Amino acid sequence: MNNYIELKNISKYYFLNKKNVILDKINFKFKKGLIYSLVGPSGSGKSTLLNLLSLIDKPSSGEIFINNKSVKYDDISENDEIRADKIGIIYQQNNLLPDFTALENVYLARLTIENNKKKAFVEATKIIKKLGLFKRINHFPAELSGGESQRVAISRALINKPEIILADEPTGSLDLTTAKEVFKILYKLKNKNRLIIYATHNRLFADMADCKLEIIDGNIKPSNAKNKQQFF
Repeated sequence: MNNYIELKNISKYYFLNKKNVILDKINFKFKKGLIYSLVGPSGSGKSTLLNLLSLIDKPSSGEIFINNKSVKYDDISENDEIRADKIGIIYQQNNLLPDFTALENVYLARLTIENNKKKAFVEATKIIKKLGLFKRINHFPAELSGGESQRVAISRALINKPEIILADEPTGSLDLTTAKEVFKILYKLKNKNRLIIYATHNRLFADMADCKLEIIDGNIKPSNAKNKQQFF
């Protein structure tokens, strides 16, 4: 397994009357083929780190390398292409477009990398069916349950076959039974050419990862995990 994302002296801080350090000179290498969980109390920097990895935000200092190439945070166009082509993002609140059906929400994400409407329609239909939502394909988000909406969000994240999947509390708003179902789906997405990182407050879900990363005082403390027998 090769290192695919590397953090070099990554710091993130804000100035609100005083300097508030969120992440403090983090060095870490993420490998393809593994699943990582991020844990830590609210405000510890989990979402901040995911925002940096998704190229939505930029570090105050340090460098991030993706596939040995340094991310140039000022090159908005290139980063948009990287995000569309290589990164799938799953949020706690599914962020589905309310005026579009499940199919359209997934279909539109495909058009960000290739303006081929017929192919986008076929690919979106295929992935929604794979996630067991074919009967709900023409329903709007308001007509879907929380678990169904999150599966649509996962479909949207997967449509471009990303090498990186980032999930920020993907089951935080779901009941435990539905959350387990979503995590089963998430873990089936693991393969040797993909890297998955998710943030969670749930210790049981955190321990399912190949590697658990605890953010303490702005730094990462790794520990081995993998306790899946309760769910699989």
